Amino acid sequence: MSSSKCDAMSSRILIVEDEMMVAMEMEAVIEDLGFLPIGIAADSVQALELARETPDLALVDLHLRDGLTGPSVGEELARRGIGVVFITANPRIVATGVPGALGVAEKPCDERTIASIIEFAIGHRKGEQIAPPPGFKPFSGSVAAN
Repeated sequence: MSSSKCDAMSSRILIVEDEMMVAMEMEAVIEDLGFLPIGIAADSVQALELARETPDLALVDLHLRDGLTGPSVGEELARRGIGVVFITANPRIVATGVPGALGVAEKPCDERTIASIIEFAIGHRKGEQIAPPPGFKPFSGSVAAN
């Protein structure tokens, strides 16, 4: 098994998304890429409970089952040392950034975009200097925008 495959297998990803079809599709993409999805949270309470499983990265929608709680969930996850990327149909809501989060991508995202975002976020977490992928808008000061 290659080193990158080993890294992928050890990377744990939390999906915070209330649209179950979207969440299940993301979960399948994550598994196909060799990453480990640790669960799907449809609301803020589930997200914070699943965060106890210590994911490396959380892909977070803004509007969850309990309202516009994604930004506060993302901020709390980042405070716990979890990498946070927002994936939403409404990126303007977080255009000014969320403390600790890496950035935002606009839905819908295809498999290639999700893969690029995950690889970027995990690389960033490891201290690698990688340009943000197309379709990803880094928050000011969170990553170098090339």
